[in-house]
Amino acid sequence: MPQRDAKSIGNALVSPAVHANPDQYHELLTELRANAPVSWAEPDQYAPFWVVTRHADIMEVERNPDAFINSPRTLLRKTAVDDQIRKVTGGRPFLLNNLTNMDGAEHRRHRKLTQAWFAPSRIKVLEHELRQYARDLFERTLSQGGQIDFMKAVASWYPLRVIMRIIGVPAQDQAMILQMTQQLFGPDDPDIKTERVDVISTVQGFFAYFRELMAARRNTPQDDLATLLSDAEIGEQEALSYFILAATAGHDTTSSSIAGGLLALLQNPDQFARLRAEPSLLTTAIDEMIRWVSPVTHFFRTAVADCEVRGQSVRAGEALMMCYPSANRDEDVFEDPFRFNITRPPSKHLAFGYGPHVCLGQHLARMEMRIFFEELLARNERLRLSGTPSWVQTNFVGGLKRLPVHLGN
Repeated sequence: MPQRDAKSIGNALVSPAVHANPDQYHELLTELRANAPVSWAEPDQYAPFWVVTRHADIMEVERNPDAFINSPRTLLRKTAVDDQIRKVTGGRPFLLNNLTNMDGAEHRRHRKLTQAWFAPSRIKVLEHELRQYARDLFERTLSQGGQIDFMKAVASWYPLRVIMRIIGVPAQDQAMILQMTQQLFGPDDPDIKTERVDVISTVQGFFAYFRELMAARRNTPQDDLATLLSDAEIGEQEALSYFILAATAGHDTTSSSIAGGLLALLQNPDQFARLRAEPSLLTTAIDEMIRWVSPVTHFFRTAVADCEVRGQSVRAGEALMMCYPSANRDEDVFEDPFRFNITRPPSKHLAFGYGPHVCLGQHLARMEMRIFFEELLARNERLRLSGTPSWVQTNFVGGLKRLPVHLGN
């Protein structure tokens, strides 16, 4: 296979349509791992960047936050959108100021604000409540049999309800939060995109909503993140940004992992049968689902000084894209990486990132998935694919858009 040039590499990697075709996307990443594991990309309409595809190299970059910082570039965004953001913010590169674009002491201070909330001991007290959420949802959606879109009817709603409970968003507003999350993460998908909505207006809508919620909590405190953030000694911009991060990443990635995990089980009936026969395998099965789906496709880091990454000379100020789905199919780390295997040994996947920026909600995500699949398996539902799944067209956080499933005989 001829080696790609910087433009073709870049244009393929930024294409939402390529991301929505998992076979095509992983074929590209496999080619890069083999031929150009650290390669230069110059996509149309985007600033250029280095593409880092090997597990070891991503770990090396992420374990060195002083040498590779998050600011000023954290994700793929067209230069035209960057220009719009700078106009709106008075020159700042971000609409949001949250954990994903903070570095050093500022990052540690803001991470510490909510770290206790997402610790295993804290979320454990929610287990009964979360289990009841799953049971109620299954009773409403699965009890009648027939065909459903499992992604839209089931997988999207369970993690949403969980994180909204933790934040303190009332039930009547949850559908709106789901819609705005989809607009934020999938603005290029034809089923989501509208002429009236863009990233900036979506963020401004989030700001308006959470500003009102903060005001309400100052008057009537409750046991939730909204109360904690409304009382925190941080600026309003940082508090509102924290809300948006928790309210979007706090459910969308878990929904994608649940739906993608179920699809993998349906496409590998031997693995599904074994999990039903041996529910004790659920812990390793969940880790395999998360590795398999890898809903966060990338984050960027920027080199502070001239350096080398796998022999490539990286200059100060150049950005590096950490390709997590590629790391999670790395042949040097995972035996037979393109086989879905619920008995895979303790996983070294990077779906939650690595280093000081590792996902704050990883314990909650695993707990949600465990409860969800425990309850699903306990119902002994007869599930089968009843159509062709489709994926969201997005080049950042993605996953299934539709998962048609037939329930019953």
